Amino acid sequence: MKNNILKSTLLLVLAVTFASFTTISNKNVDVEKSQLAWKAYKVTGSHSGTIVLKSGNLSFDGDQLTGGAFTVDMTTLAVTDIQGEYADKLKGHLKSGDFFAVADNPHANITFTNVKSSGKNSYTVVADLTIKGITKPVTFEISIYGSKATASLKVDRTKYDIKYGSSSFFDNLQDKAIYDEFDLVVDLQF
Repeated sequence: MKNNILKSTLLLVLAVTFASFTTISNKNVDVEKSQLAWKAYKVTGSHSGTIVLKSGNLSFDGDQLTGGAFTVDMTTLAVTDIQGEYADKLKGHLKSGDFFAVADNPHANITFTNVKSSGKNSYTVVADLTIKGITKPVTFEISIYGSKATASLKVDRTKYDIKYGSSSFFDNLQDKAIYDEFDLVVDLQF
């Protein structure tokens, strides 16, 4: 009996000691200061723009990244490489059913599912990316310096049922073809 009490006490002391050295925290991203830029490519050039984060947080165990989750406000999708009427037309087309169907899918989400350190301040992240209600895994690198984080990733739009202008699905597009992958560059402040 004394032995069981001693073992239980020892386990409790070890658990409290271990817990006191573990500092798990969630840090909310400052959506006003953070930036999310996109760039898409076609045979005859490219287009670029921005999207605004609605919310997001990064999870840490001490100073080590362990997770994260973000919601993107797809209604804020903007075109920045052209101006005026052409920018408005492209933005409208990107928000239409041919691309992101923003009226029915006003948000995109990304949730980290696995985070591994890949060097000082660098991590390889596997995450579930949801666009148009379709969730697929993506892998990317993220770097963290103080209260800032940067990441860039390539997204294959066809995995999210965005096939418009894709030569993977349509023949004879010639110079009208739009490449399947687009880039996202993320600068976060928290």
